Amino acid sequence: MPLPKISTPTYELEIPSLNQSIKYRPFLVKEEKILIIAMESEDNKQIANAVKNVISSCILTKGVKVNELSTFDIEYLFLNIRGKSIGEDVEVMITCPDDNITQVPTLINLDDIKVQIDDNHSRDIKLDDNLTLRMKYPSMDEFIKNNFSSGDIGVAETFDLIASCIEQIYSEEESWAASDCTKKELLEFVEQLSSKQFKEIEKFFDTMPKLSHNTKVTNPKTGVESGVVRDWETHLLRDWE
Repeated sequence: MPLPKISTPTYELEIPSLNQSIKYRPFLVKEEKILIIAMESEDNKQIANAVKNVISSCILTKGVKVNELSTFDIEYLFLNIRGKSIGEDVEVMITCPDDNITQVPTLINLDDIKVQIDDNHSRDIKLDDNLTLRMKYPSMDEFIKNNFSSGDIGVAETFDLIASCIEQIYSEEESWAASDCTKKELLEFVEQLSSKQFKEIEKFFDTMPKLSHNTKVTNPKTGVESGVVRDWETHLLRDWE
């Protein structure tokens, strides 16, 4: 007689960039094993791919293409899956800003970490009186490629990233979809931008939505209480345990 199946709870959350509600489950022991093996490899690319594969397995709603989700969608999904799988509370070391030396262990509830959207952020960049550039957010594959490759990201990689994030160029009369263009054509378009126009693209990346948490910490040496904003996208892959 076959062994019984263990029921798994399901939860709902909204994918930030899509405003779409999905159902998901916690990760199982077999998936936790994948994450542990990836962590032990100390290979950031392998870790990131393991996170992506586990998320794909845990999403129950059909039609969600993980490869096409933005980086902050991936981070938010993983954070919630991790919370329901292992526990919502995680202890992190926070450096007190009044001396930038003393570290204090702080318990943070993962449910309190939300995607923050800058009021000055826009996907549409007006290039001139005629043309507007519409950007899309980097995918997880782009995130892995540009953050976990060996060495610092160079000029060529920066231009590749920008070109890959172009969704559309349009005016009142015409529209050009990036999907209809070659990579070479997109790169040549980026290269002809002025410095001022390029800075507007940099602003798009600088103000992109990100996971953030506000907390207060008291320095035990000075007694000074400070507010600390912690961005989670740079810590996510190391803080899951």
